Amino acid sequence: MTETTTHQHKVTSEVGRLRTVLLHRPGAELKRLTPRNSDKLLFDAIPWVGRAQEEHDAFAQALRDRGVEVLYVTELLQDALEYGAARDEAIAGVIDDNRWGDQLRRVVRGYLRDLDSEDLAHTLIAGLAHEELKTAHGLVYRLMDRLDFIVDPLPGLLFTRDSGVWIGDRVAVTSLAMPARHRESALTGLIYAHHPRFAGVTRLYDPSLEHVEGGDVLLLSPGVLAVGTGERTTPAGVERLARQVFEAGLAHTVLAVPIAQERATMHLDTVCTMVDADTVVMYPPVAYSLTAYTVTGANGDLRVTEPRPFLEAAAEAMGLDRLKVIDTGLDPVTAEREQWDDGNNTLALAPRVAVAYERNIETNAQLEAAGIEVIRISGSELGTGRGGPRCMSCPIFREEPSG
Repeated sequence: MTETTTHQHKVTSEVGRLRTVLLHRPGAELKRLTPRNSDKLLFDAIPWVGRAQEEHDAFAQALRDRGVEVLYVTELLQDALEYGAARDEAIAGVIDDNRWGDQLRRVVRGYLRDLDSEDLAHTLIAGLAHEELKTAHGLVYRLMDRLDFIVDPLPGLLFTRDSGVWIGDRVAVTSLAMPARHRESALTGLIYAHHPRFAGVTRLYDPSLEHVEGGDVLLLSPGVLAVGTGERTTPAGVERLARQVFEAGLAHTVLAVPIAQERATMHLDTVCTMVDADTVVMYPPVAYSLTAYTVTGANGDLRVTEPRPFLEAAAEAMGLDRLKVIDTGLDPVTAEREQWDDGNNTLALAPRVAVAYERNIETNAQLEAAGIEVIRISGSELGTGRGGPRCMSCPIFREEPSG
């Protein structure tokens, strides 16, 4: 088990030098994807798992090569499950499923309790298939299709950004909107609650609250958040998060940014990410049409302005004359293709240094022409779940941005 030591956990921007990040290396949960269940599990294609793992290993190594400490969800989860309270919490979360009935629930509880920490972590992530539970019996079990899952796999766990986001020195364990991803937040919360590395960390948000997903949260600058609201994050979630960060003194302004409720633009970071303290890369069709409502605290309540152009509202909140935009300047067809392939979903490792999928050739060329160093990674298989480098990473510690 990991010994308790002092670690830094703090994120106040999108571009401060990245020092520690949480990833999830794809595994057996991706092997559970079939044409029969991929839509339900939110994948657009069936990934070649071995190649996806190779791509993810290369991504992790690219981060390490730049001095980033890489933590893995599975390893942290296994450590946490060595503690009885964490095991009990994890098992209780799984068996709270009204599809099962009492008889199957008792069998599953006993099965999970008999697993060691490594096997329990594996099952929580990869799921439990009907035919793997040899000891099961009863009406519910017998009437299930033999290809059904008793515990669903979590292929979306690859995108660690969504279920947890650090704002300042606190972690928001988010409330994921899609049923297929609900348990991701439970596992993320379990790690932060029980792993010794995070002892004493204060929780800013909880999965029981209104829907907020980390891909919609951009830390534009210290004290300024932009939060997309669309397919995954609700307006009520934006309002709740704003109240939480204001009460904690972690922000003075939250920009609520409506985005199209479409698969290709499911989160704010699918259309806009930061590559420098004053520069964003944006999907051309929305760069100058995106709007924002400025939300500030007012005597214990919220003050909300009329909508304004996002770039204008963001620059004002950040104390800038203007927010520079790399809109890639692509023709409409290329722009649409590279948007679908997460061309705008970059991960800044430091100011003017960003990780991007290599396949987005034109977008990357425009970034380099603007003076951004682009670290290219392969994502032909990783991208089948509709997520890029930012989606696949949860920064835990960034240095404070200079200036």
